[in-house]
Amino acid sequence: MAVTKEALLDLIVYACPAGELATQLSAFFARSRAEIGPNAAHRYPPHITLTGFFHDTPSSIPIYVTALREAFAAAPRPAAIHVTGAIYEPHFYGLLIESPWLQNLTKAFAYLANSSTRADAIRLKNWLHLSLAYEFQPVQAASLQAMARTMVDVTAPAGWELRLYERFGRDEWRCHASWSLVLNPA
Repeated sequence: MAVTKEALLDLIVYACPAGELATQLSAFFARSRAEIGPNAAHRYPPHITLTGFFHDTPSSIPIYVTALREAFAAAPRPAAIHVTGAIYEPHFYGLLIESPWLQNLTKAFAYLANSSTRADAIRLKNWLHLSLAYEFQPVQAASLQAMARTMVDVTAPAGWELRLYERFGRDEWRCHASWSLVLNPA
């Protein structure tokens, strides 16, 4: 029986900040939305994108949870995820991330995630970053950049969580599984 596009879920794997960095990002997102206005980054939880969206049936969720759990369990310790700086381009502001560890974990996940009902390949992301703002109006650029520089410290202590998300609607998210990543000391 063929699966219709309407029956498929939008799934994605993120690494989401925890700790002081997460607190700063939450405050920045709330204040920038309230004082400057919404931009595309507000439609997502703060995250590092590890895969592109992939599409599968609701019954496939256990396959992806198991694949992520197995990939994470097999990943060498300690984990290493480093915020190496910030970038302020004309239409994109974000944090630059370096983590071969995360990239290898994601490759293992894609290899282990065998679902006969998935509609498309799991695309791995090569450029690791955390978006602060994008698709904003040019008139908002200076204010957004000043706010980001003031409110988000790229050296802030950060923990991370590996998460499998489902997106539904335009701004709604359901987390199907989450693992705390124990990181190497700074």
